[in-house]
Amino acid sequence: MKIVIAGGTGYLGKLLTNHFKKEKENQIYILTRDQRLNYKNVHYLQWDGISKGYWTALLENTDVLINLTGKSVNCIYNHKNREEIYNSRLQSTSLLCEVVQNLQSPPNVFIQSSSATIYKHSEKELMTETNGEIGIDFSMDVCKKWEEIFNSYELPKTKKIITRTAIVLGKNGGAFPIMKRMTQLGLGGKQGKGNQFVSWITEEDYVRSIEFLLTKESGIYNVCVPNPIKNKEFQKQLRRKLKIPFGIPSSIWMLKAGAKLISTETELLLKSRNVYPEKLLQKGFKFQTNTFSEFKL
Repeated sequence: MKIVIAGGTGYLGKLLTNHFKKEKENQIYILTRDQRLNYKNVHYLQWDGISKGYWTALLENTDVLINLTGKSVNCIYNHKNREEIYNSRLQSTSLLCEVVQNLQSPPNVFIQSSSATIYKHSEKELMTETNGEIGIDFSMDVCKKWEEIFNSYELPKTKKIITRTAIVLGKNGGAFPIMKRMTQLGLGGKQGKGNQFVSWITEEDYVRSIEFLLTKESGIYNVCVPNPIKNKEFQKQLRRKLKIPFGIPSSIWMLKAGAKLISTETELLLKSRNVYPEKLLQKGFKFQTNTFSEFKL
């Protein structure tokens, strides 16, 4: 396949690149702000996510286009960062859609990244693609507008898929190494009341689900395990896996103080993401890891 990944040098982009490059006949093209050396069947193309360039012609006759572009939300939500979070997602998505719309032979599949955080805080109801309720705070609004931009373009020759991805757990990056380190330091107790749900998926199941969706119809798909876990149970099992006998619980005020020190937001820990992959399961996707107790460090 010919695969183009916009924003492909981030955590999820690297996971997908490492997965697809194993098939030597695949040709993978990464759109990135940083110029890098090509390696075997992985090619890096410079873009700014705002303007057209030489890379636009490359999208002709592409099998798969995946858009992961966006400033990390692991920051303080001040005015500057909010603006960058919005712009980095909306501008790049609009640009890619506009380019695809004008191609003679556009991509067969266009996968647009979104987030499971689009759903409201929920400690009781499972948020599925059909009955999940979208909230109105900053993070939810970012995802909502992100998807609205993508859906505003008619791409009749291209299958359009939106992936609402939960926290991806693995050794290669993202949030999990930090969670693990905090637990090893004895700070692995419940966070806040501990009743908030954690929706997640392993690195392996994430890349498998993306490949699985290449042959499925257009639509929105929750990308997460079918068994979200409460924060206090997540922390308890993580301590057990790491053989850490205790974990100091963190109150909300402690988390707010800590978040300020490391320039992030408590939402990443306190929001209850109670999300269920209804459509993935309906289409026949089989998770290799269904519960956190099965997750191997």
